[in-house]
Amino acid sequence: MDATTNEAAGGDAGHGISFGEAVRVWLRVACLSFGGPAGQIAVMHRILVEEKNWISESRFLHALNYCMLLPGPEAQQLATYIGWLLHRTAGGIVAGGLFILPGIIAIMALSYIYAAYGNVGFVEALFFGLKAAVLAIVVQAVVRVGKRALRNNVMIGLAAVAFVAIFFFAVPFPVIIIGAGIIGYLGARSGRAEFAATEHGGGNGKKAAVDSLFGEELPEHVRPSVSRAFRVGTTWLLLWLVPVAALLIGLGQANVFSQIALFFSKMAMVTFGGAYAVLAYVAQQAVEHYHWVGPREMLDGLGMAETTPGPLIMVLQFVGFMAAFRDPNGLSPMLAGTLGGLLATWVTFTPCFLWIFLGAPYIETLRGNKGLAGALTAITAAVVGVILNLSIWFALHTLFRDTVPVRSLGLSFDMPVPSSIDIPALILSIAAATAIFRFNLGMLWVLAGSCVAGIVFRLVGII
Repeated sequence: MDATTNEAAGGDAGHGISFGEAVRVWLRVACLSFGGPAGQIAVMHRILVEEKNWISESRFLHALNYCMLLPGPEAQQLATYIGWLLHRTAGGIVAGGLFILPGIIAIMALSYIYAAYGNVGFVEALFFGLKAAVLAIVVQAVVRVGKRALRNNVMIGLAAVAFVAIFFFAVPFPVIIIGAGIIGYLGARSGRAEFAATEHGGGNGKKAAVDSLFGEELPEHVRPSVSRAFRVGTTWLLLWLVPVAALLIGLGQANVFSQIALFFSKMAMVTFGGAYAVLAYVAQQAVEHYHWVGPREMLDGLGMAETTPGPLIMVLQFVGFMAAFRDPNGLSPMLAGTLGGLLATWVTFTPCFLWIFLGAPYIETLRGNKGLAGALTAITAAVVGVILNLSIWFALHTLFRDTVPVRSLGLSFDMPVPSSIDIPALILSIAAATAIFRFNLGMLWVLAGSCVAGIVFRLVGII
C-alpha cells in the first residue's frame, strides 16, 4: 500500500470530497448494483459522472477500458479504480470492498436457505420478479452507454461488428477487444477525427472533481513508481497466495478447501470477457469434474447472482459454499459451507485489487497518448456491442423457457423457441421497462415493485 493511505482516510485529497461522503456514495452504488456489468456500469456512470460530477466522462471511459482488459469483474474493478483516484489506496479498498459486500451477504443468506430447504417457492417468486426488473435495467444501461460512446458512424459500426461477432459467431472476447484496439490505434495515428478522444465534464457541465484536482500534473499517488509497484505487488500477492499455500501445506491437495482455493485462484487469472464468458467453464468443472453441484443447482446459483447486488461472478461463492457443505471435513456442514464460500470469494476478488493498484498509475500516465486514446475509444464502442450481447443473452433466459442451439456454417448462438415464451415474465418486463423509460421511476422502486408482483403471481397461481 502507498504511503499516502492514512492521509486519504483522514481528508478530502484536495478535491472537496470527504472520505465519509465517499463511503456513503459507494455503499449506495453497491446496493444498486443489480443487472450484471451492464447495469452496474450504468449505475456508476449515473451517480459518479452525471449526479456527483466526481469524474469526467472521458476519464470514466478510460478507466473502464482498462478494466475491460483485465481478468475479473470489470464493474468491481472500475469502482476500485475510481475510489483509488479519489482517496488513494484506502479509497480503492473501500470502493471495491463495498461493491461486493451486499452480494456476499445476499448470496450467503440464500445459500443457507438453499442448503437447508432447497428451492423455496417464495424465494423463486422473488427471483422471478427481480429478473424482469433486471432485464429492463440492463436495456436502459445499453441505451445510456451507447448514447455516449457511439458518437459517430464509425463507432456505431464497430459496436455492430462486435455484437455480431460475439453473439452469432462466438468470437472470443479478447479477440474482439484486441481487434478494436488495433483499429482504433491505426485510425487515431492516421488522424481520423472519429477516433479522437472527446473530453466531457460531469453531469452539470462543470469540470469534474478528479480532473480539477489533477490539473496539468498527476498527483503523487497517481504517478508510477517502481518502489511502490514492488510494495503493492508484494502485499497483494501475499494476501492472495499465503492462504492458498497454508491450506495446501496443512490439509493437502485432495482436501475440498484446498481444491476451492486452487480452482478459484485459477479462475481469477483467466476470467477475461466478463462473467458469462467463464461461467460455462466453471459450471462444467464444478458439475462434471469436482461434482460440487448438480446442473440444476448451478443454474439456481446463477439465478441468485443475477438477481442480487454485486458482480455476477458472485455465483462462485455459492459453488464454494455447496462444495464445502457437502464435504465438511469434521466441521458442521453450515460452518464448512460458510468458510468454503468466503474462501472462494477471497481468492476470486483479492487479485482484482492487485491489478488496479499495480497497473492504474501507468494507465493514467497514458491518457494523453493519441494512439492509445484512439485504441481505447474504439474498445469502448466494441464494449457497447458486447454489453448488448449480454443483454440479449439475459433476455433469452428470462423471457423464454427453451432455446435451440444453432451450430452450423460458422454460426454459434442460441435461438429462442417462440412457443416457450414466458408470458408472465414478458408482462413484468414490459411493465418494468415502462416504469423506467416512460415514467422515469427509480431503480429501487422498480425492483421492489417487480418483487411484489412476482410474489403476487405466485400466490394467485400464475407462476
